[in-house]
Amino acid sequence: MVELADRIFATVKDNGQRGAPLYLRLKKTIEDAVQRGIIGPGDALPSERDIAIKADISRVTVRKAVQDLVKGGVLIQRHGSGTFVAPRVDRVEQSLSRLTSFTEDMARRGMAARSEWLDRGIYPPSPDEMMVLGLSAKELVARVSRLRIADGTPLAIERASLPTAALPDPEAVTSSLYLELEKTGNRPVRAVQRISAANLGEADARLLDVPAGSASLRIERISYLATGRVIEFTRSIYRGDAYDFVAELRLGGSETTGDSQ
Repeated sequence: MVELADRIFATVKDNGQRGAPLYLRLKKTIEDAVQRGIIGPGDALPSERDIAIKADISRVTVRKAVQDLVKGGVLIQRHGSGTFVAPRVDRVEQSLSRLTSFTEDMARRGMAARSEWLDRGIYPPSPDEMMVLGLSAKELVARVSRLRIADGTPLAIERASLPTAALPDPEAVTSSLYLELEKTGNRPVRAVQRISAANLGEADARLLDVPAGSASLRIERISYLATGRVIEFTRSIYRGDAYDFVAELRLGGSETTGDSQ
């Protein structure tokens, strides 16, 4: 790593970004080294002191560049161990046009899916749950929360709420929630999803094994039965570095009016 450090950091002040702040030049130097495979996932970086000496810059400058790269998911820091190149995560592409469970979705990709249960129980409903699910204050709600993992990588946190009439025993869900709902004729047939970007808080970042402040996709899904009744209210958090959501769009008018000729 000594020779590697010499090659990477000795050129920080002469890396084609003249005029840019030194911490941005150091940041780009490290990013380029990762992208070109000069340093790979799991490789340790030299200490702040060693980088500062090699690059002939201050430790404060080094610290700022490293912190930016940790926030961006390029590097990870382990208390007492140092700074490392973050593991590379294969991105998962999910269609927004199909209503499927995580288990089914991963199975189609040949990935081994599993869950770590965070919560399964019956609770008094929150104001949001009452409004979305159409529950009264006297009714109860079933909650199923879990960490979703594929091929050993934590990808998402799902927190689902359902009327107890549809899921009287949350403990009965052992794998797919939708398969359990299908047994009682309560599997949803359509859903409306709202997607927004957000930075992860410490608790959720710890579950997803990424630094706090990392980018994530928050998805709020309201699912319906064929009758139009709301059957599921799920709020999920997906790793921004691992998930791509894809939607197929069609031009309106041509199929319904026959004006395409």
